[in-house]
Amino acid sequence: DGIYLHVSKTGAVPDDTPVPAPLTESPARPTVVLIPGDSMGRGDDELGGILIRSFLHTLNEVEPLPDTMIFLNAGVKLTVEGSPVLEDLAGLERRGVEILACGTCLGHFGIKEKIAVGEVSNMYSIAETLLGAQKVVAV
Repeated sequence: DGIYLHVSKTGAVPDDTPVPAPLTESPARPTVVLIPGDSMGRGDDELGGILIRSFLHTLNEVEPLPDTMIFLNAGVKLTVEGSPVLEDLAGLERRGVEILACGTCLGHFGIKEKIAVGEVSNMYSIAETLLGAQKVVAV
């Protein structure tokens, strides 16, 4: 695997050296959306709640989809029973988006047993996912 350059001169005696196969594209690395809170942006929390709900709803209607969504800190509250975005997150999950919720964060808020979408994850998996991503979109 590498870059090969084959040079020949017109009229030159052909070389019997095999020409390597053309380069193929490397496999695409994933896009990850990181959601560290239950609102979007800073300032007005009510407006931030509206914005995060709108963002998660809109993700179901646009392409390309992220490969993985990671919910940290208060963001894990969006993945549990009673969350206003459960339907949107379930739709994303059905379409193949991996949803990871920080287990330490769920435990901190006492809601680990209420997770309704995605899977409980740990920091090792979260770190590997973030570091292996082509692009991380922090909301």
